[in-house]
Amino acid sequence: MKTKMKAYTVKYRRRRQNKTDYPLRLKLLSSNKLRVVIRRSLNNFTIQIVKFENNGDKTVMASHSSELSAYGWKAHKGNIPAAYLSGYLCGLKAKKEKINNLVDLGTFRAVSKTSLFAVAKGLKDAGLTVSCSDKVLPDNNLVSGKSIVDYANSLKNNKDLYSKQFSKYIKAGIKPEDLTKHFNEVKKKIEEKWQ
Repeated sequence: MKTKMKAYTVKYRRRRQNKTDYPLRLKLLSSNKLRVVIRRSLNNFTIQIVKFENNGDKTVMASHSSELSAYGWKAHKGNIPAAYLSGYLCGLKAKKEKINNLVDLGTFRAVSKTSLFAVAKGLKDAGLTVSCSDKVLPDNNLVSGKSIVDYANSLKNNKDLYSKQFSKYIKAGIKPEDLTKHFNEVKKKIEEKWQ
C-alpha cells in the first residue's frame, strides 16, 4: 500500500535569508535597465551600477565614499552629505560612460529622506534618471549638512559635549559649523574634474 506524501519545495537560500525577492528581481531584469546597488556601513557607502548578464551580474560603474578624500573631504564618510557626494560622484562618472536610466535602489528598507535617498538625489543631480519620487529625497539643507551645522552651533556653549561629539571633525581639521561651506567646496571640485 502506497502512502501519499506532500510535495515540499525548499525555498532558495537567498529567499529564506530575505536577501533576494525573486519575483521582483525578474521584473527588474526584464526591464533591461541598469540597477543601482547601494551598500552602507557605519563609515562608508559603496554605490554600484549593475548590468544583468546571462552568466551573472556585471558592475559597470562604482563609487566609494573613501574616494571623497581625493577631493578634499575631511568630514565623516558615513553621513548624509557624504552619501549625496558619493552618489553625485558616481552619477558624473556614469554620465561620462553614457549611462542614463537606472532602476532599483537595492535591498535596504526604504525610509524617506535618509542616506539611501541622499545617494539617489546625488545621482539625479548628476543628470541620471533614477526611478524614485522626489517626495522621498532629502532637501538641500539636509544634504549640505545644515542640520549638523545647526546642532554644532547649539552645542557651542557646552564645550565638553561639543568637543566630545565632534572630536573626529576637530581632529581632521574642520569645524563642524563650517560643514556646509566645506560640502560646497568639495562638490565644486568633483564637478570640475568630471564635467
